[in-house]
Amino acid sequence: MYPEILEQLRKKNRPRDWKSLEPTMEPLQIDRIEDQPVYEFFYTLTDSLAINPQAIGISVQPVKSYIPFHLHNYVELTIPLLGECTLITKKDKINVGQNDIVIVGNHTTHKVLPIEEGAIVVNISLKEATFSSNDFDFMQQNVSNQSLSNILFLLLSNKNLGENTYALFQTAHNSQVINTFYDIIHEYYHPDIQTNQIIRLEILTLFARLVRSVSKDKNKIKIHKRVSGNNVLALLLYIEKHYDHITLKKMAQKFGFNPNYLSNYLKKQTGKSFIELVHLQRINVAANYLTYTNAPIEQIALKIGYENPSYFYKIFKKIIKVLPSEYRNRYQNINR
Repeated sequence: MYPEILEQLRKKNRPRDWKSLEPTMEPLQIDRIEDQPVYEFFYTLTDSLAINPQAIGISVQPVKSYIPFHLHNYVELTIPLLGECTLITKKDKINVGQNDIVIVGNHTTHKVLPIEEGAIVVNISLKEATFSSNDFDFMQQNVSNQSLSNILFLLLSNKNLGENTYALFQTAHNSQVINTFYDIIHEYYHPDIQTNQIIRLEILTLFARLVRSVSKDKNKIKIHKRVSGNNVLALLLYIEKHYDHITLKKMAQKFGFNPNYLSNYLKKQTGKSFIELVHLQRINVAANYLTYTNAPIEQIALKIGYENPSYFYKIFKKIIKVLPSEYRNRYQNINR
């Protein structure tokens, strides 16, 4: 399978001229590094340069091409499948070897230096809410380096952690990790039923394999961060588990915080208030019930913590933009 995929990718990584692309893309310049502009790239593109609306996107780095400094409002994974590449941030020069992977955090200014003709470098973009904290909860169990797992969770959960946040994994050409790379790419370029769900699970599998690999050899990872993520992750996981009966006062007591301090801390770290985080979790659970069960909507509202069905309808419409009944009709039909 590898040769076929590599040949397919090779057809997509032809050189591109930034000077001719810039007028079409109309990127917003937000900064300069010495004499070089820094742009906002707040949307993902397909290999044909069309805007990709999907939560997960894959594209091939063009060979022998200048890429300007830029930042994303999403997380990006860069993987050289053949050859290598060099990624530059404001502060660091990161050499990424073949089959290694660098995860670049949200709003981290960076660029990839022009790659050689024979190299094949793949970029995977992960937009907001690709994964939930529950997806990574299992990694907290039986992991010797939980702080590492927490930090990587925060990278992948697309929180804005500040400038120069990234993680570089050296895979030592681990066959399981490489197989997962190619499974993800093959699924993306040969879409079928449940493709998006399969890719999401494959990427989660990739992350789990990386954590396992690093837990055995901590020299395989280099992390640069400006965040203390342990408390944030613990708080998010607590909300996710206790959303149906949680209160700010009880949660503050659980973690030994003053309620006002906890509220301000959550807002600062996540951009959302305590009650907004609770509503989001409740509505996510409600959406699953609506899609996969025939339970009455009023019963779902009560089960997830809303005693007043009318209030549930209001919050659901505010977050999802449609009423619960409309959501059920739309997504139950898709999943039948």
